[in-house]
Amino acid sequence: MENDNFDVIIIGGSYAGLSAGMALGRSLRNVLIIDSGKPCNEQTPHSHNFLTQDGKTPQEISKEARRQVEKYNSVQFDDDIVVSAKKATKGFEVKTLSGKRFKSKKLVIATGIRDVKPDIPGFNECWGISVLHCPYCHGFEVKNETTGIIANGDFAFEFSKMIIHWTKDLSLFTNGKSELTEDQIRQLTRKNIQINENKIDQLEHTNGKIKNILFKDGSKHPLKAIYAKVPFEQNLNVSDDLGVELTEFGHIKTDPFYKTNVFGVYACGDNSSMMRSVANAVGSGNTVGAMVNKELIEEEF
Repeated sequence: MENDNFDVIIIGGSYAGLSAGMALGRSLRNVLIIDSGKPCNEQTPHSHNFLTQDGKTPQEISKEARRQVEKYNSVQFDDDIVVSAKKATKGFEVKTLSGKRFKSKKLVIATGIRDVKPDIPGFNECWGISVLHCPYCHGFEVKNETTGIIANGDFAFEFSKMIIHWTKDLSLFTNGKSELTEDQIRQLTRKNIQINENKIDQLEHTNGKIKNILFKDGSKHPLKAIYAKVPFEQNLNVSDDLGVELTEFGHIKTDPFYKTNVFGVYACGDNSSMMRSVANAVGSGNTVGAMVNKELIEEEF
């Protein structure tokens, strides 16, 4: 690579990172985008609820996005994995898995998140295909189908209230003893939402398309779709390395302009938002690009 000093390093080259890169490239900034090529939605067959891109595959969208960003000569790419990002004497220093080191005045973290999926055989294979995280992203495609939710407690109750808007054929699987209150059970029962406390053994599927939930007692329940919220982890240890604060939910904490508590460090996309979608990632990246350029202009004037 011709240069190891940049105005901005963007860690993550998916939707948020590419969007920030385009804004900064158009702002004549010297930018490096470092990306591993492993987006969290890589096995999701179609992306939805994104104006002008509805129904396209995630790969189609990201491939075209990168092609467009590559037109800006001041934006460079490195297909690698960032293993650390730290403050330097002036700005920041980033180290990659292959041992390369780069420096920049500003840092944009667009690393997405890593889903921590439960140890249920078949769950991982169905994730993003028929085991879904978001009704706004995928609910229309499975509307009125036989649908399940894997969840428990207050979250299960609130999620059930939402999902029944898309289908009236809904069952809640608590995967063990229910933690719902008596009042919550009454309300769900009144809406004909079945509550099943059996322990889940595995998900029976064909190429990621769910057919049945199989339970440890030998019974099963046919389904066409399942909603589930799984825990997540940050892909980069920003807390220890940079001192970036996280929210109580584990997202990177930012202000309305996507600034973190560390001056010069911004975050955008899924790693810093509960609104997990391609459209939101692109929008936040676009704003970050403008905000970073404005900060650089103020410092240079």
